[in-house]
Amino acid sequence: MVRELGLPAIVKTCVTCRSTRHHATGKFRVNASGKLLDVWLLIGCAKCGRTSKVPVHERVHVQSLAHERLLGFERNDPALVRQLVVDAAFAGKAGHRLDWNGTWELETDMPFYEIDREDSAPLEVLVRFELPAPIRVGKLLTAGFGLSRSVVRGMVDSGRIRLPVEMDARAREDFTLFVVTQ
Repeated sequence: MVRELGLPAIVKTCVTCRSTRHHATGKFRVNASGKLLDVWLLIGCAKCGRTSKVPVHERVHVQSLAHERLLGFERNDPALVRQLVVDAAFAGKAGHRLDWNGTWELETDMPFYEIDREDSAPLEVLVRFELPAPIRVGKLLTAGFGLSRSVVRGMVDSGRIRLPVEMDARAREDFTLFVVTQ
């Protein structure tokens, strides 16, 4: 399981101190002008603390937003903040990128398992993501099995580890792999 340790840092240049690390403050700013609405996600500079706005909706009609979503913005819903902060498409549209360093850890629930046993049935391993952090599959395998990258690469190349994606691909969604024991 890829466990969440925190939300990714928002990489955007601060206009005050020129630092590039920001964090979500957990709040939105909603401004209504007649029937038009602006919504911003508020972020804070990690160095100087200056608050900046990231546009979520600009000049949209109030009625074009689902009522529950509008209430989420008005109430600073933490789930809605999280949803926007981890959304790579939103980050790209808003002109910033995400830094996932230090936001996840791999929790393994691997019981003792004899890899060279008589039974030839492959071992099925499910990798689940609590946080949609883009992590190289090879990094997950080396951390999960406690093996070096070269050993894992050799196991993949020989067919002992069967992957649904390339070892160098970045995964952010659940997947299943198989380990052939003999």
